[in-house]
Amino acid sequence: MEKPYHADQIFEKINTLALGEYEGCTFRNCQFESADFKNFQFVDCRFEDCNVSLVKLSAASFQKVYFQRCKMQGLRFEACNPFLFEVHFKNCVLNLSSFYQINGKGTSFQSCSLHEVDFSEANFSEAIFEECDLAGALFDRTNLEKADLRNAYNYRISPTINRLKKAKFSQDGLAGLLSDFGIVIS
Repeated sequence: MEKPYHADQIFEKINTLALGEYEGCTFRNCQFESADFKNFQFVDCRFEDCNVSLVKLSAASFQKVYFQRCKMQGLRFEACNPFLFEVHFKNCVLNLSSFYQINGKGTSFQSCSLHEVDFSEANFSEAIFEECDLAGALFDRTNLEKADLRNAYNYRISPTINRLKKAKFSQDGLAGLLSDFGIVIS
């Protein structure tokens, strides 16, 4: 049985969504907290001012999906379908979420709260972390090659266990790279 197909529609102020494929759709002011997006497919979609915290993402497909001003706490992106996975975030709260082993190459995070987010074993090469708060975020065997963290803050990234070749950092952020070495910076 094929999933229903929805194209170029705007969904506003809803709290349930029927299983299906959504292409070119915009979701505004929706309350999807704790919903089940198992096997949903989103292609070239936008979520604006939505609450998608604790949504179950088992086999959900996100291809070129943009989230703006969304509350997205506790999401487990590793449960998503990895095929053509591409997401971008602006002014979102992603605290306590997980990108474990995700291929997030080129992902952009702009002005996001990423407290205690798990980036372990993920590929975030060429990613942009612009004005992002990474307090307590976990980087363990993460590929951050060519990533831009010049405006990110509160991060702690060990250069001995993560790939950082050609990654960009500001001088103010160097303490977050050297903390594992016990160096005192004043």
